[in-house]
Amino acid sequence: MTAPAKRNRPRVVIVGAGFGGLAAARQLGRADVELTVLDRTNHHLFQPLLYQVATAALAPSDITGAIRHILRRQRNTTVLLADAHGIDTTRRLVRCHNGLDVPYDYLILATGTRHSYFGHPEWEAHAPGLKGIEDATEIRRRFLLAFERAEAAETADERDAWLTFVIVGAGPTGCELAGVMREIAGSAMWQEFRHVETRDTAVILLEAGERILPSFPAGLAAHAARDLAKLGVDVRTRSAVTSIEPDAVYVGDHRVPTRTAFWAAGNTASPLGRTLGVPLTKSGQVIVEHDLSIPGYPEVFVVGDLAHALQRDGSLAPGVGQAAMQAGRAAARNVIRATQGQPSKPFHYVNKGDLATIGRGKAVANLFNGRIQVAGRAAWWLWLLVHITFLMGFRNRLSVLLQWGYAYLTYQRGARLITGRPRYGGAVNYDPLPYAANAPAEASVNAPHPLSSGFGIRRSRHTPSVAGDSR
Repeated sequence: MTAPAKRNRPRVVIVGAGFGGLAAARQLGRADVELTVLDRTNHHLFQPLLYQVATAALAPSDITGAIRHILRRQRNTTVLLADAHGIDTTRRLVRCHNGLDVPYDYLILATGTRHSYFGHPEWEAHAPGLKGIEDATEIRRRFLLAFERAEAAETADERDAWLTFVIVGAGPTGCELAGVMREIAGSAMWQEFRHVETRDTAVILLEAGERILPSFPAGLAAHAARDLAKLGVDVRTRSAVTSIEPDAVYVGDHRVPTRTAFWAAGNTASPLGRTLGVPLTKSGQVIVEHDLSIPGYPEVFVVGDLAHALQRDGSLAPGVGQAAMQAGRAAARNVIRATQGQPSKPFHYVNKGDLATIGRGKAVANLFNGRIQVAGRAAWWLWLLVHITFLMGFRNRLSVLLQWGYAYLTYQRGARLITGRPRYGGAVNYDPLPYAANAPAEASVNAPHPLSSGFGIRRSRHTPSVAGDSR
């Protein structure tokens, strides 16, 4: 099956509708081309706020937008829901899993990256990463469920293990997760449980390097580390993880008992890049020319996290959203130049700054290559403004603004839902009903509830025993 295409105009195919792919599609919206956008999901994801879905601050619909709706006014654009698995550069075809072959005259690949476990894929079952909506809802489920398990724990050791969260990797995502999780446990949940003290929740942030936020200046990273410590996050640098098990994370020979770990370290490029037959980096990124095309195939461009884009000044374009958008627009402009018989131009990344939020009123901002460095509440307000501005659509901006205002005033989270079943092989540790998971339906109906008499609920040492006392 081959996708139909009109031959009176050049056929341009974009694979991936993330930041880079969507920027390229919009740039080509009025070009004299037949544009096809392929993505394996039907939505564009605003990834910088994905951690807020994972921590129950926002709903998935708040940070996503339907690709068809976003590009609906582009009359030259067709959107296809398809999962590409290979590129035939000789025949100029994008091959998809559903048997669809999409021909192209020009191709832009923007399929991004996935988290890497450094040769230990089995760790993903115990420490999910954060790259997509499914990842975020799985993390949210495990995070909220841990408190429910702690409430029903029979021993102090079991309760402490459920109330210990380990986050591996102290880049922006790891720091944001750690800060928000500690705030939720300390401010939003402490009055809701009767047998545990959520304010004693331990959040441990592990970083193999010398310091957290390695992409930020040392001064800002130190400021962020102090903010995390004030929130109660246990920041441990020079702590490379050597093993992850269902009930523990190992740093060397040191065992950290935990039933809930999350991964925010390392990325590996989309496997689609390996089908191009061109040089790759160790992490699978495609080494592109200065104009973002691939060697030997000037009609194929790679942008975003999938591209290893070395600038003429020797710097490397980073794997962040603003770099992907700039690269997507640059690749699209080079496609337009090629259709007009003009030479392509090299891509030059302009770094407008990096932002990371640590918690309520706490953030760091590194602007214009370090010429302006801001920390604290001013950086936090800047972070809010930038993220609201770049969200997709007025509805999302309004919804997120209202959710943030509600959370700021009440310390509550509006999306605290425990839904779904384990994603990774039915991990019993995270099943809401483990005692009946493998039992017949009729047996589960008559099974005793875990909170019935004889389960052995023990009150936390922090729980007041006087009737009518309130925390």
